[in-house]
Amino acid sequence: MLTEAQVQALERKKHDDEACGEIESHHPGYLGSQDTFYVGTIKGVGRIYQQTFVDTYSKWAAAKLYTTKTPITGADLLNDRVLPFFTSMEMGIIRMLTDRGTEYCGRLETHDYQLYLGINDIEHTKAKARHPQTNGICERFHKTILHEFYQVAFRRKLYNSLEELQADLDVWMEHYNIERTHQGKKCCGRTPLQTLLDGKQIWKEKVGQLN
Repeated sequence: MLTEAQVQALERKKHDDEACGEIESHHPGYLGSQDTFYVGTIKGVGRIYQQTFVDTYSKWAAAKLYTTKTPITGADLLNDRVLPFFTSMEMGIIRMLTDRGTEYCGRLETHDYQLYLGINDIEHTKAKARHPQTNGICERFHKTILHEFYQVAFRRKLYNSLEELQADLDVWMEHYNIERTHQGKKCCGRTPLQTLLDGKQIWKEKVGQLN
């Protein structure tokens, strides 16, 4: 049974927006972009999918590997990697942008991903059909991670488990967020983590006024 607060959260989500055109992001946590990336296959494991989150302001990213692409895996990335990090930064996520894949969209009352967003009071914008540029931030990240991590990792090593690949992915993600500079509009040569930290004051000013 859903609580009254959860029911109200789901009702609010019925009036979700459609996104098309350029993305405006005013501070960290203003808009998170999420997408699924097919990594490939590992012998004895099967197909490997990556759930990807990118903060559209700072380009801070999170990635976790799964053997399926389902609503549960979409929610798990947020629950395991994203919301705990933003909580530790004393911030949150206001809105998520996804495509209309079945892992992100379905019947509100029974869809695990949409239920998770509703319970956590996160709004959901779904990229408009035939406007793939609206989720281009994840697409650009996927090109980067393919060239800089996966192609290198699979040449160097024969992976036998999902956990083994995830461990190396976590090391690269730390490099991406903390050490690798980004030339995006907000980053201007800073790392994603530094851009996010520098944007905390904007979060406090804009979101703090609403609380």
